[in-house]
Amino acid sequence: MATMENVIVLVNRIQRACTVLGDHGGGDGAASLPTLWEALPSVAVVGGQSSGKSSVLESIVGRDFLPRGSGIVTRRPLVLQLHKTQDGAQEYAEFLHLPKRRFTDFSLVRKEIEDETDRLTGKTKQISPVPIHLSIYSPHVVNLTLIDLPGLTKVAIEGQPESIVQDIENMVRSYVDKPNCIILAISPANQDIATSDAIKLARDVDPTGERTFGVLTKLDLMDKGTNALDVLEGRAYRLQHPWVGIVNRSQADINRNVDMIIARRKEQEFFASSPDYSHLASRMGSEYLAKLLSQQLEAVIRARIPSITSLINKTIDELESEMDHLGRPIASDAGAQLYLILELCRAFDKIFKEHLDGGRPGGDRIYGVFDNQLPSALRKLPFDRHLSVQNVKRVVSQADGYQPHLIAPEQGYRRLIESALNYFRGPAEASVDAVHFVLKELVRISIGETQELKRFPTLQAELAAACYEALERFREDSRKTTLRLVDMESAYLTVEFFRKLPQEIEKTGPGNPRAANPPPSSDDRYTDAHFRRIASNVSSYIGMVSETLKNTIPKSVVHCQVREAKRSLLNHFYTQVGRKDAKQLAVLLDEDPALMERRLQCFKRLELYKSARDEIDAVAWTR
Repeated sequence: MATMENVIVLVNRIQRACTVLGDHGGGDGAASLPTLWEALPSVAVVGGQSSGKSSVLESIVGRDFLPRGSGIVTRRPLVLQLHKTQDGAQEYAEFLHLPKRRFTDFSLVRKEIEDETDRLTGKTKQISPVPIHLSIYSPHVVNLTLIDLPGLTKVAIEGQPESIVQDIENMVRSYVDKPNCIILAISPANQDIATSDAIKLARDVDPTGERTFGVLTKLDLMDKGTNALDVLEGRAYRLQHPWVGIVNRSQADINRNVDMIIARRKEQEFFASSPDYSHLASRMGSEYLAKLLSQQLEAVIRARIPSITSLINKTIDELESEMDHLGRPIASDAGAQLYLILELCRAFDKIFKEHLDGGRPGGDRIYGVFDNQLPSALRKLPFDRHLSVQNVKRVVSQADGYQPHLIAPEQGYRRLIESALNYFRGPAEASVDAVHFVLKELVRISIGETQELKRFPTLQAELAAACYEALERFREDSRKTTLRLVDMESAYLTVEFFRKLPQEIEKTGPGNPRAANPPPSSDDRYTDAHFRRIASNVSSYIGMVSETLKNTIPKSVVHCQVREAKRSLLNHFYTQVGRKDAKQLAVLLDEDPALMERRLQCFKRLELYKSARDEIDAVAWTR
């Protein structure tokens, strides 16, 4: 059965995972944390410089591990997660930026905090909102997340920008403004509480004091004959929660490396033996403070369980959707890999056919080739120049040779028609090429629209190359077939056309055409009117052929290119893929490393949130 302590540990894990998996808002600090992180309670430690914040944290942890010095020491937020382990277990620390390294020497932890701070800010007095994440595992701690923030200050020192005072306050506010943040306001007892930077800021963001815990440090350094009872008993400044007094290690103790366990014992003795504070001894000290914070954290979690569960469920739904979008992990055996490749190809082929058949845009461009481009190209053919009187006279004369034609210049007609028909080859080939380029573009678009293919760039490239190769074959077949249509018109002229010519000549005279109309004289055969009549007859024949080709060229192109693209675009590729071994198939399914990493992080996040939901649901039923 899950306990609330389990859920506190789980909240710690989720907070850590949010950071590891990129849910912490990137490198902009707490100001941009997303909703799930904001829903998880944490404790922010706030206080002025030299107020004893570091000593309080070390007392709670029971270890000396934080940098010390004068002026501003904490220059980056420190997200400190405490994990309680079994009694007798070795204590150790881990940094998020050094996930595979365990620190058992806590002096090295201090040095790493200093070094990691300097790596971002340099060896200056500058600050950065990018947090350092540290986890400490110890049997001497309670499960808790604490955020140590830079100390509030009133004056910029040498080496700091004038804006440092406001910069620090803005950074601190970005954490404590959040309604689920518990504020641990540290104030030194040897200063007037009315001047406490921590209390002033806490009062601004939490005027009712519901989430503020007041901590009074340096009680042992107060002037002789004075005490802090007015503050500790809530008369000087009242909060919803009781004030807690802390006695930190003295500088002499620090210099002598006095053990923190011994320091805790001395702290308890101080309160127990003090005539001023003995009646409060059970509610004073760092151990009591840690337990109080843990209890408050538990209470906040209990209150927030419904909203946290709702957010986790929403996140799980989003992650499931993202996993479906990214695709599931790939099987390692060749059969499963081949099946996956074929499924991906079928998904692409379906989209490609939808473009051709009208389910998606693009197929109409092929119709545009036949309805606009081809007729326009046919109208622009230079038949006027070809059938000019001068050119007709030249062609007919050359066809007649030394003996002029008697009635109709048959050879001249044939030469004029055959040479005119050659002009149709250009529009025919242009139609083939235009449809080819439309098909290539539809392949490119279809590959881009096949979401399942996005994760496999190598397969995308191989699939595109195979499609383009197939389309080239279809284009070549289409070109041959379409030009053959043009050549067939040249190979056999329509006989009916020639049969009409003598009749047209006979009908030119008055009266009975056959008896009264004699053959034209040789002078008549070489007049411009005669050659214009020949040009007109040839133009009529060419017009008839043009109408025929305007209908048959699209049929040829669609049959050889579009129909084949729908029927057998990937046939050759399927044959090639079927011959590949497991290693070659794995190469085709080689994913983008960034996408693989994204899926891995998504999977880890999904598993974590499912675990969180189960644990929290268990607590919700048993509390």
